[in-house]
Amino acid sequence: MIGALRLADEIRPESRDAVDALHSAGAQVVMITGDAQAVADTVAKDLGIDRVFAGVRPEDKAAKVKELQDEGRKVAMVGDGVNDAPALAQADVGIAIGAGTDVAIGSAGVILASSDPRSVLSVFELSRASYRKMKQNLWWAAGYNLISVPLAAGILAPIGFVLPMSIGAILMSASTVVVALNAQLLRRLNLDPAASARRLLNRSE
Repeated sequence: MIGALRLADEIRPESRDAVDALHSAGAQVVMITGDAQAVADTVAKDLGIDRVFAGVRPEDKAAKVKELQDEGRKVAMVGDGVNDAPALAQADVGIAIGAGTDVAIGSAGVILASSDPRSVLSVFELSRASYRKMKQNLWWAAGYNLISVPLAAGILAPIGFVLPMSIGAILMSASTVVVALNAQLLRRLNLDPAASARRLLNRSE
């Protein structure tokens, strides 16, 4: 042999951080690719990907997502190409790379402004933080109304305490303000992809 030429896609270092952080969050990472099995297995081994579907034709990607769903899993699919559009639509959560094709972006429920794979972690964190805020606000509103509504209705009138209507109106407005301010605390969440990856990795240690 006189010589040989080997070509391969370079694995971005951010991809390793993203896979490690997803594992820390308890997620299983699956790769669906049209590449040959040997190539896909090499990449999966390097990144620590749990499962590989290789040699998948573009029209079959959605079927692979459905296969995972049939196993009882919630599937978040990340893609950027025309071939990924059906799979993005099939997934429970379709996440499109903002720099991808218009078809992929139109099929996804979440659009990433960055091509950094760690941006997926930011989506996870924002979703969980938003859900926590929703529960906090529901508990606050329920507890507040359980106390203030009976007072406004005159439950303590027999013992001589009657809440003036003006005070009741102020208290109801204050409840709305508290809920709104609590929701505004989400702005303090650092959604930088690198920061999201660090937080998830630190939680597992």
